Amino acid sequence: MLSGYKDFITRGNVIDLAVGLIIGGAFTTVVNALVESVLMPAIAMIFQAPNFDSWLAFGDVKVGVFLTAVVNFLIVAAALYFCIVMPINKMNEHRAAKLGTEDLADEAEDPQLVLLKEIRDAISAPKGDPRV
Repeated sequence: MLSGYKDFITRGNVIDLAVGLIIGGAFTTVVNALVESVLMPAIAMIFQAPNFDSWLAFGDVKVGVFLTAVVNFLIVAAALYFCIVMPINKMNEHRAAKLGTEDLADEAEDPQLVLLKEIRDAISAPKGDPRV
């Protein structure tokens, strides 16, 4: 029972998740600083308001607060995508091309996956098709 727990804890994906959470927590301050100090002031200059909290208020129902949260989320998501995800994907593509490992993934494809693709192609082939 304890050896199973040890295997679970020391498995790579659990450690990767823990590192990702720690890095994500530390990176939150960077992204928040970008959004609050750079992007939201730029939006405030365009719309002449620091946020949308006072917009669309119907008594106690404040749709503007929700709109501000949605805009903040979209800005954070865009900042992460364009500043982190996209450059890392490009770096990985460049590294894979440099190492010549792009085609290795196709060659080392799972045999079960190959068989399933063949079955799918055979089922979807029109009658009289020479592939069948």
